[in-house]
Amino acid sequence: MLNAIGLQNPGIEHFMEYDLPWLKNQNTAIIVNAGGSSIDDYVEICKVINTLDVDGVELNVSCPNVKAGCMSLGASTEGIKEVTSKVRKVLDKPLIVKLTPNVTDIAEMAKAAEDAGADAVSAVNTFMAMKIDIDKRKPILANNTGGLSGPAIKPIAVRMVYQIAQAVKIPVLGMGGIVTGDDAIEFMLAGATAISIGCGNFIDPYTSIKTVDGIEEYMKKHNIEDLKSIIGSVEMN
Repeated sequence: MLNAIGLQNPGIEHFMEYDLPWLKNQNTAIIVNAGGSSIDDYVEICKVINTLDVDGVELNVSCPNVKAGCMSLGASTEGIKEVTSKVRKVLDKPLIVKLTPNVTDIAEMAKAAEDAGADAVSAVNTFMAMKIDIDKRKPILANNTGGLSGPAIKPIAVRMVYQIAQAVKIPVLGMGGIVTGDDAIEFMLAGATAISIGCGNFIDPYTSIKTVDGIEEYMKKHNIEDLKSIIGSVEMN
């Protein structure tokens, strides 16, 4: 899937009034994804989130940093350290930093988040990509480029999760093209403590349930009693 929909949403007030009450009745952990156009935006929204009955915050550092000419905050170790450390000062809840893969060394970015106080990192966000209409000779997206997600990115995402897991001591949430139990197991073998499914839900709303079933089948097949035992257990050649 290639998209450039941005991060438009009704805002934190709407979330507090309408979404949070519904979520509280779903018997699930609630992790709020926070984004903004500046570091001040992240700090202010996390101040509000800190007052709510939620289980954690995920910082989307792929958002453009207005003061840096709209360069992604997550594109530099300095940007990651600054936004993470400033949010850490106002947030008592678990803090996850969602990393962009559009960098030279993603392990370096993960280490910067860890050093600045992140409790975990999630990896990876979408890859910058483009598709061109060959008849019109123009990009199909009005934004020219967009974020690529889905099964096509999985092998790269698995590699990046492995590299991150080797570099940090905090948990890694693996994501990027997971649509089956086998996909999830790959990420866990690479070092992911947990996994996330995004694009797969557009393909099949039951993807998450089927993935859980697939994980259970893998555990039975290999006589695994504790799934934690396989985290980071890949044996490199």
